[in-house]
Amino acid sequence: MLKQFLHKGFSMLLALLVLFSTVSFTIEKHFCGDVLVDISVFSEAQKCATETMEILMKKTCCKDEIEVVLGQDELKFSSFEDLHFEQQQFVTGLAYSYINLFVGLEQLFIPHEDYSPPNLVADIQVLNQVFII
Repeated sequence: MLKQFLHKGFSMLLALLVLFSTVSFTIEKHFCGDVLVDISVFSEAQKCATETMEILMKKTCCKDEIEVVLGQDELKFSSFEDLHFEQQQFVTGLAYSYINLFVGLEQLFIPHEDYSPPNLVADIQVLNQVFII
């Protein structure tokens, strides 16, 4: 049970690692003067109420900053043939020993499995009062 839980947890962790290392996103910040008004991820930041009046007056104190966090564009896929000969030997030996680790033993034959023990008439140890101490 624990092994299965650890296996699934580790698989999910690796999948999330690959997902988050390849995702790109933008962070948009809106400032009014020196005051941060809004931060937004994946969408446009909300503008302040004074910005609409500033557009009409042609002078602005608001500014937008956009940060782009780029994910990994290219993943490297390698094959078994890309490894050196010594590394190939090590991987082959490791895989062979791991596979043979779980080979089951053949079922043992128990000849008296279907026979029941004889009925006890009396317990001889209690009758003779001989006990192992």
